[in-house]
Amino acid sequence: MFDLTTRDIKYLAGVGPQRAALLNKELSVYSFHDLLYYFPYKYVDRSRIYLAREINGTMPYIQLKGEILGFETFGEGRQRRLVAHFSDGTGVVDLVWFQGIKYLEGKYKLHKPYIVFGKPTVYNGRINIAHPDIDEVQNLNLATMGMQPYYNTTEKMKRSSLNSHVMAKLMSALLQQITFPLAETLSPSILAEYHLMPLTDALRNIHFPSDADVLRKAQYRLKFEELFYVQLNILRYAKDRRRKYRGYVFERVGEIFNTFYARNLPFELTNAQKRVLKEIRRDVGTGRQMNRLLQGDVGSGKTLVALMSMLMALDNGYQACLMAPTEILATQHYETICNLLYGMNVRVELLTGSVKGNKRESILSGLLSGDVHILIGTHAVIEDTVNFASLGFVVIDEQHRFGVAQRARMWTKNSRPPHVLVMTATPIPRTLAMTLYGDLDVSVIDELPPGRKPVVTIHQYDAQRKSLYQSLRKQIDAGRQVYIVYPLIKESEKIDLKNLEEGYLHVCEEFPGYKVCKVHGKMKPAEKDAQMQLFASGEAQIMVATTVIEVGVNVPNASVMVIENAERFGLSQLHQLRGRVGRGADQSYCILVTGYKLAEDTQKRLDIMVRTNDGFEIAEADLKMRGPGDLEGTQQSGMAFDLKIADITRDGQLLQYVREIAEKIVESDPDESFPENAVLWKQLKVLRKANENWAAIS
Repeated sequence: MFDLTTRDIKYLAGVGPQRAALLNKELSVYSFHDLLYYFPYKYVDRSRIYLAREINGTMPYIQLKGEILGFETFGEGRQRRLVAHFSDGTGVVDLVWFQGIKYLEGKYKLHKPYIVFGKPTVYNGRINIAHPDIDEVQNLNLATMGMQPYYNTTEKMKRSSLNSHVMAKLMSALLQQITFPLAETLSPSILAEYHLMPLTDALRNIHFPSDADVLRKAQYRLKFEELFYVQLNILRYAKDRRRKYRGYVFERVGEIFNTFYARNLPFELTNAQKRVLKEIRRDVGTGRQMNRLLQGDVGSGKTLVALMSMLMALDNGYQACLMAPTEILATQHYETICNLLYGMNVRVELLTGSVKGNKRESILSGLLSGDVHILIGTHAVIEDTVNFASLGFVVIDEQHRFGVAQRARMWTKNSRPPHVLVMTATPIPRTLAMTLYGDLDVSVIDELPPGRKPVVTIHQYDAQRKSLYQSLRKQIDAGRQVYIVYPLIKESEKIDLKNLEEGYLHVCEEFPGYKVCKVHGKMKPAEKDAQMQLFASGEAQIMVATTVIEVGVNVPNASVMVIENAERFGLSQLHQLRGRVGRGADQSYCILVTGYKLAEDTQKRLDIMVRTNDGFEIAEADLKMRGPGDLEGTQQSGMAFDLKIADITRDGQLLQYVREIAEKIVESDPDESFPENAVLWKQLKVLRKANENWAAIS
């Protein structure tokens, strides 16, 4: 018996050094184990023979048994194609080849029985199968062929003749070498109680299932295991952290909090804000270290909740810190919080990369002496030179933009880790939150502050630009401001999009009496800030920008967001951009501008945006349409999100089910000492070692 994880893939029959290098680079397949866990993306039933008269151009793959009646060639040179007229007596199907014509003309004989397999299409009213698989009848035993696997391969692989068919042959060769049962990765009790297929059987049948029922059982076993270990890891980690780390006890809500609530609170808190503050108050009073995720749509009042939570820390003799991903956003938080605390004896400081010299020294010494009560900043706050007298509460805004290591460094600023409130304005669907942030307690602000009106979203076509500009002029003349967002900075030859440089000139021509400013990611910070300030102060009426304004611009007077080439943006990004308006009391609008030709999925996205302002509904739709890997921030979450077979958009129910099973195990076996669970803890260590990011959520 040999170890699949250490056996180099180049030693598998049919691979060798060249193919191994390709598999390494293109698929990250290095060992026998890696190949075994490279699963097919679809299957085709090769046991069924169709009749020619049953075939239409909408069917995925079909199989026919019949004979070639004759050959014809059409075209010249590179346009040349070979057509074989194939019949089973019930109808005729054309088999078409565009390459290897000389070889094929001599390979297949007329009136000899063949089995043809391929994807049918309709051309000039006739059924065609391009480049079909053709086998002599005696060479195939259809009864044993079952479900044929199809593997994703890259263009480089295909050019080197390493296509799906060859991958299936390699997989078959690998499975022939596995003549022994593989070490089980789930405990006997779990296998028995939840009626799961043994691992060896599951892996054989995921690649070469005999029928659809066996395939379903194999998929279920492997999905169950994958999601189970994700949840076991999160829950074990969360329990371990709660046991190891005691939190500072905030015994009281005191003078600072009460003074703010009585004198400075700008408006009545929503019920959702009150509920979240109670949850945070309960956490910080228990003596355990709080680790809470605060989700709230754009404009829902998360910053106010964060500030009031930080004031609880101040009342108990601790300092607080708010970390934001960009200087623009940090500065915005600083200005907002200073305004909210006006007249109160609370020292708030801003620390970013551009704060230097005496000002920086003053802030650093104030933190050490305790004179600075609240520090707001960017990554600069986690530098080694930044130390606190008594840091008790940390807020991390738009947390997916920070790496795990960066967030974790906040823990080292004290002998005991501070309470952590992680905030995001990107609503996270429940199934995704369970997988990405399953160890965090979750709070949701699902109400807008009083006086806010939902943004009206409209889809308009390029041809309606004249009426669009008329409506923009009305808004500007009424004293409002307008954003116009483009997907690119400079023109791309490959993608025919409106670009910012051209757009800026066009907008200046169309609106000659107004001040237009321009912002994009390639500008120097000082230049960008100057342009932002023109808009924030009201001096500029129109801001032309790229998605750099998606986070961190708060101009309540801006009432219109125009998104050019809206078809090029994902749902979550469109929603984030829309959140830049509707921040004041006036009715605001989001105009999605596109061409007429739109794909079905694109039209669905735009329809959802027009229909709802609910960020959670939009996030769920985005997850279903695009998958978790594409969602904003999930790739940087700090969670190993490389699911090989499970799909949380479709397997949410199974995810909840395995979470409950994992919870029982973590609760009943906190010391990981029960013999019946030994295989589970051992496998978890193997997985954690294979992907070190697995444990690092915080």
